[in-house]
Amino acid sequence: MDKVIIDLKGIFGETAKIVQLPEYIENALTLAGEGNEVILTGQAPVWLYLAVAHALHGKAVKLTYLSPVTGEVNIFDHNPF
Repeated sequence: MDKVIIDLKGIFGETAKIVQLPEYIENALTLAGEGNEVILTGQAPVWLYLAVAHALHGKAVKLTYLSPVTGEVNIFDHNPF
């Protein structure tokens, strides 16, 4: 299991557009790979974080949110160990 950091700001560039959500999700899924520990970070709208987190459920073993304010926040952890 690898640790993959996804900076959501890097996925959409300057301004996130809801009409491009399927592209953002596809890009995040590709970056995440299969069965990895994924960390989501970066400036992004809440709707993008929620959509990507939902898409990663069942694909990532563990999902963490990371920000300078909160530090690491565990979203889900399906690691059996």
